[in-house]
Amino acid sequence: MPKTKTHRATAKRFRVTRKGKVLHRKATGNHMLTKKSGSRRRRVEGMAEVSATKEQKKLKRLLVR
Repeated sequence: MPKTKTHRATAKRFRVTRKGKVLHRKATGNHMLTKKSGSRRRRVEGMAEVSATKEQKKLKRLLVR
């Protein structure tokens, strides 16, 4: 049986914490930031947890953990 490989596109977009939560970057924080207010920009920065448990299971399978 060959080793299972990590899906590289998924590995670039998601991260698994030590407790097993899957995190992703929040959307709309990359460009056209001058028209967005400071509070809106702060709300967009950082990571958020993937909410659906079925999606988390799929992503963990792609990340091979």
